[in-house]
Amino acid sequence: MLIFPNTKINIGLNITEKRADGFHNIETIFFPVSLSDILEFVETKKNTVFTNTGIVVDSSEFDNLVLKAYKLLKLDFKLPPLNIHLHKIVPLGAGLGGGSSDASFMLKALNNCFKLNLSGKELINYAQKLGSDCPFFIKNNPVFAEGTGNIFTNIELDLSSYYILLVKPDIHISTKDAFSNIKPHKPKKPLTELIKQPINKWEKIIKNDFETSIFKIYPEIKKIKDTLYDIGAIYAQLSGSGATVYGIFKNEPETNNLFKKHFLYLQKPL
Repeated sequence: MLIFPNTKINIGLNITEKRADGFHNIETIFFPVSLSDILEFVETKKNTVFTNTGIVVDSSEFDNLVLKAYKLLKLDFKLPPLNIHLHKIVPLGAGLGGGSSDASFMLKALNNCFKLNLSGKELINYAQKLGSDCPFFIKNNPVFAEGTGNIFTNIELDLSSYYILLVKPDIHISTKDAFSNIKPHKPKKPLTELIKQPINKWEKIIKNDFETSIFKIYPEIKKIKDTLYDIGAIYAQLSGSGATVYGIFKNEPETNNLFKKHFLYLQKPL
């Protein structure tokens, strides 16, 4: 079976409070974009094997999310050994949920291929065991996310008439750096109301709290955001805790050589 796990961007991200377990509660909008990896598996009579091309996935068998998804379902269902191949296109550490998407799409593909008859709710329950971003990719629709990013409310948000440009510099942002200047707070107006405003108003009202600390440590990431506005973005923002910055455009942007050292992806209107 051949599948194409897509990615997501965060529109707005508020760190609302620190939890007793050390994690943080957030509010954000998850919005799917078409940038995807390529994942394939076929049955084999030998042991299950995972192979990888494209960007190297340097994780152990126990940390590999695709294998973890397979093994999770194998605990409850009689699944055959598989040859699994991932061609990795989505940059690692991009704030786009690439690894989470691979895992969730693996769950859905196994369910369909082997007729496990799992409902959407049951698949979400499995996905929650793999990571906080994973449940989003089961339904793969725009949602308002809260809690640790695992409690979803469906929203109406259509960006199909816009260009979305993703720019990922070769920078790894540690969790320590991302949270270094964070002061949890409750937003004055809920993100679910702000997102209903025209996109040309988002710049002043919809923020990503991680930008404060990350832009101080990595000014080159802020420069990418500024450049996106310079070339005509209606709205631009860091996705998640980075390092990808995206811009939403009414017309196709002229990037020329502006981002020649960075990973670029342009989602065109439908």
